[in-house]
Amino acid sequence: MILEGFTTEKRKSHQITINSDLVIVGGGMAGTCAAITAAREGLSVCLVQDRPLLGGNASSEIRLWILGATSHMGNNNRWAREGGVIDELLVENLYRNPEGNPIILDTILMEKVSLEKNIKLLLNTSVYDLEKKGANQIAHVKAFCSQNSTEYELSSPLFMDASGDGILGFLGGAAFRMGAECKEEFDEQFAPDEKYGELLGHSLYFYSKDIGRPVRFIPPAYANKDISQLPRFKTFNLREDGCRLWWVEYGGRTDTILNSEDIKWELWRIIYGIWDHVKNSGEYSNVENLTLEWVGTIPGKRESRRFEGEYMMHQKDVVEQREHFDAVSFGGWALDLHPADGVYSDRPGCTQWHSKGVYQIPYRTMYSRNIQNLFLGGRLLSASHVAFGSTRVMATCAHNGQAIAMAAKLCKERGLLPADLTDQKCMKELQALLVQNGQYIPKHPFDVKSNLVGDAEIKVSSEFELLELPFDGPWKSLEFSMAQLLPVRKGEGVSAQVMIRAKVDCLLKLELRNSQKSGNFTLDNLLETLELPIKKGDHRYDIDFDFESSSQQYVALCMLQNDRIEVKCSDFRVTGIVSIFNKFNKSVATSSIQSPPSGIGIDEFEFWVPERRPEGHNLGLSLKHSLKAFTKSNLSNGMFRPTVMPNAWVASLSDKQPQLKLTWGEAKTISEIRLFFDTDFDHPMESTLMGHPESEIPFCVRSYRIRDGKGAILFAEDSNHQTINRVIFEPAVSVQELVIELDHPGKSIPAALFGLLCY
Repeated sequence: MILEGFTTEKRKSHQITINSDLVIVGGGMAGTCAAITAAREGLSVCLVQDRPLLGGNASSEIRLWILGATSHMGNNNRWAREGGVIDELLVENLYRNPEGNPIILDTILMEKVSLEKNIKLLLNTSVYDLEKKGANQIAHVKAFCSQNSTEYELSSPLFMDASGDGILGFLGGAAFRMGAECKEEFDEQFAPDEKYGELLGHSLYFYSKDIGRPVRFIPPAYANKDISQLPRFKTFNLREDGCRLWWVEYGGRTDTILNSEDIKWELWRIIYGIWDHVKNSGEYSNVENLTLEWVGTIPGKRESRRFEGEYMMHQKDVVEQREHFDAVSFGGWALDLHPADGVYSDRPGCTQWHSKGVYQIPYRTMYSRNIQNLFLGGRLLSASHVAFGSTRVMATCAHNGQAIAMAAKLCKERGLLPADLTDQKCMKELQALLVQNGQYIPKHPFDVKSNLVGDAEIKVSSEFELLELPFDGPWKSLEFSMAQLLPVRKGEGVSAQVMIRAKVDCLLKLELRNSQKSGNFTLDNLLETLELPIKKGDHRYDIDFDFESSSQQYVALCMLQNDRIEVKCSDFRVTGIVSIFNKFNKSVATSSIQSPPSGIGIDEFEFWVPERRPEGHNLGLSLKHSLKAFTKSNLSNGMFRPTVMPNAWVASLSDKQPQLKLTWGEAKTISEIRLFFDTDFDHPMESTLMGHPESEIPFCVRSYRIRDGKGAILFAEDSNHQTINRVIFEPAVSVQELVIELDHPGKSIPAALFGLLCY
């Protein structure tokens, strides 16, 4: 029993002081991925989240799907899903939760954080004050947890603000911006005018369900009774729910921080007004049994403060895909701006303009130019309003967060501040650390020679050669133009036989295309054209292009639209090979051709996008000369996903026991092996709402064994579904030879491995 009498003095809250190597404020996807990354690198981390769950906009409190450069597979960014921890989380969510239940995602995020003993997690804890060390550093922050009535003092040499609204940067005095820059500041022709507005608003989502019997709806008194004020409601689709209702947006004309509660109330008024109209207006049929299952209680925020780093990204960084010496991450979402009036605007709910490929994000955008020990995480990234339209999405923010965490590791080890890492030597080390942990940085391979694998002689039991994609799949109508991406090496060409079914005699136009910029998959460069006379019925046809490649690259064999023709496809799937179509995903585009208005600094080009499995069959074809892009040399090129080539060693499907053997001139002591498998970086793996047809990626090797030179099994795995497998040997093993045996993941899918590292 506690019995305490009256006191004339003011009582103090319970107080706890925590010292850490890194304090992260904000437990959204950026803060969560940063915390996991830093903890795995040996840093003690204090992760402070003002909500009861992790994930931010991805959590079950808000229920937005995690997306990034893949953009619903609706742009030309092939194999562009983010790597590292965010990839691990999305792959795990697909495995456990292909239905897209946001509550299951909650459990995965909480589990991953709870398993890291170096993380001290403070939920329901809000930062409200801080103390500075001199003019330019933070000494400690003060936070309060309403659930345990405890006040925390959190000290660290390094801080990361991933709070969304930038509470640390704001309290610490860091320079920030709110609203849109004028066109002239960064020469951004897409910068919005006052009529369009300077800020993106908040959204709330809701779900409905059919309960099998009539249910009435009596709206609350605060519901908006005049739906005619909402132009977007004219196209409301009853089949839409959750974050498909992203357009239920409001607040861009006001202060999106100070007026956030008012914005929430207005969104509630809108949502309950919409539902009142659906249920009670008489304009909708078959709604008697529908009820509201869930309505969000806190808004999903898009934009508030943006903080200034040493460099500010802007429109041309995205559109021109500018390269940076300090690239540590990448983006690929569209320049996606929304009218400030949200649902009250008569304009489209968003204006999305895509770049021709992914773009680099420099490290200099990830720390404050004023507060020396403050990293900028999540949507606080140093970017103009226009560039922010692309960098703000969660998977991009998470990928950036991983880069920050690895930078914090180097800062701790060397007693440095964030800006010190822009030194050339430090930056190269940071980039190498990131890539070997799965982070993808465009045009930055890992130097495998710095690893034990670089010293080994590598032998493999077989190498897949692409000579045929068997004609064993469905017939596909050329309702849309179809292209097959094929990897060619220097000196190789494209001559193939295809199978075509035609309703009548006609002419098929064929093109061979590639991209003007190496590494892109926008088919904006025409190499050669052919016209093929087609006879009625099923026949095989030879296609012979004169093209001979001058470099390693992907080329596209394009069969142009002709709805009188069907082509025979293949059930055979292999790493780094995909078919694409000249059509569009209405979630991120309005036409198969991006046609921006003149004078806004955006490129016009065609979209060539893949289809999702179980569709997305490759074109059936028989090549006259095999393509040899799947050799063992890919295991040591330092690229762990397809880029300008597949970058994978692929075994022949006829090889009953694929294996690779590493041999050294002398015994090596090995404590860890990392294997990089193919979990299809083309698949966006939307985390919530959108279901997926599979829980495991078909290309991913599920079972394998690692043996020493005498045949003894050192490690065996029979249920893998993850991209990176880290095999730890405790104690370390001394070997002169390692043999890794892989099992093919499917009857028509050969085993593939992007690379391996030995420590």
